Amino acid sequence: MKAKATVRLRFAAEEQLQVVLNALGPEVRNPATRRAGTVLEREGNSLVLNVEADDTVALRASLNAYLRWIGSILDVLEVLKTQ
Repeated sequence: MKAKATVRLRFAAEEQLQVVLNALGPEVRNPATRRAGTVLEREGNSLVLNVEADDTVALRASLNAYLRWIGSILDVLEVLKTQ
């Protein structure tokens, strides 16, 4: 059974969105597993994260990974902004 999810994240600044897209590009192109695939799309100032997986376990793992990576990237950008 295939499992799918779409998450739309709105960014305050276009620069943040571009950094996230650039940072996640290698993972999208060469995923660690074949059980899930991800497509990242830009819609204005929003990032659309589309994940399709073989099962709900793989879907959950992929979503958690991408959302944690996005959170970490934004945390780093915030720290760099204060430097």
